[in-house]
Amino acid sequence: MSAIQAAWPSGTECIAKYNFHGTAEQDLPFCKGDVLTIVAVTKITREQAERLLYPPETGLFLVRESTNYPGDYTLCVSCDGKVEHYRIMYHSSKLSIDEEVYFENLMQLVEHYTSDADGLCTRLIKPKVMEGTVAAQDEFYRSGWALNMKELKLLQTIGKGEFGDVMLGDYRGNKVAVKCIKNDATAQAFLAEASVMTQLRHSNLVQLLGVIVEEKGGLYIVTEYMAKGSLVDYLRSRGRSVLGGDCLLKFSLDVCEAMEYLEGNNFVHRDLAARNVLVSEDNVAKVSDFGLTKEASSTQDTGKLPVKWTAPEALREKKFSTKSDVWSFGILLWEIYSFGRVPYPRIPLKDVVPRVEKGYKMDAPDGCPPAVYEVMKNCWHLDAATRPSFLQLREQLERIKTHEMRL
Repeated sequence: MSAIQAAWPSGTECIAKYNFHGTAEQDLPFCKGDVLTIVAVTKITREQAERLLYPPETGLFLVRESTNYPGDYTLCVSCDGKVEHYRIMYHSSKLSIDEEVYFENLMQLVEHYTSDADGLCTRLIKPKVMEGTVAAQDEFYRSGWALNMKELKLLQTIGKGEFGDVMLGDYRGNKVAVKCIKNDATAQAFLAEASVMTQLRHSNLVQLLGVIVEEKGGLYIVTEYMAKGSLVDYLRSRGRSVLGGDCLLKFSLDVCEAMEYLEGNNFVHRDLAARNVLVSEDNVAKVSDFGLTKEASSTQDTGKLPVKWTAPEALREKKFSTKSDVWSFGILLWEIYSFGRVPYPRIPLKDVVPRVEKGYKMDAPDGCPPAVYEVMKNCWHLDAATRPSFLQLREQLERIKTHEMRL
């Protein structure tokens, strides 16, 4: 069962695709076609990390999810017979161990400390190959998500992700986007994003095409290529002289339909914003960046969350739900109708949360239809229970679209 535990969140139901008789006494045998419910996900504790890094080998290391700060990571390093644990902190969407040197992603951080100890007990020398990672890799092969590296050509870097570069690639003659990681120490967190994507399929979600696992440890998440880039850049570069109200409403509905699908499948995105929506060649908006997407019941540390897009209860009490995504959707609507402006203009970041908790709501963007502004305000109720569902939001937006078509 370890392979399945590594690949899916707890509570997920899946159908066995092959017969499994077990290789050890504790394994649960099952037959092809059986419905399995995942009841627990293996998480590496401090003590387990120390056992994994035994026998001691100076420079042997791994990165695990923090047990004290869910959502953050901990770097565990073997040095002179003992294991040191370093919390990786988030600040303004960057990562740091000492709050002096900051990195864009985990890959950069690991590469830095591989070349220089820079305050750590030792330089990082050798990543620990994780059994859970191997199991997850095996599951991608068995479930048909594994692609062939020989058929992939990496062309150029087009962006940065949490774990490494995002590149334009060519797979069997088709353009694809490729998230790349070449260090096993961060592989488990990277594979967790891919495993979320295997469960999701909707025309307004960026589609996973497959995962490539190299024998040397390289990992690649391959997705459809979105030729026109992020929605926020698309809006800013074209503006109101190019994009009419019908186009803005279409983007709004595209995103809403994707979120209605996530809502129906009990997933919470947690980082919904125009920067995490991509635009295809034929102007379809699709939600992307599943790095924070988890089951609705799980928790998340607030250190890496963008204040201006995150619901007050999520920042204050770590309460994440579809309704906190609804709050973020209201902010995203404001971004769309302001053609990519940063929310809460002219308000210092430190003042945003106190003002919002007192009931402050942004004014309507210039030219925004009153009906759309009402939708935004409905998303910003301080009481999460009074916010509409994505189903209700889609119905509201469709009524606005029908009304505008009649004019």
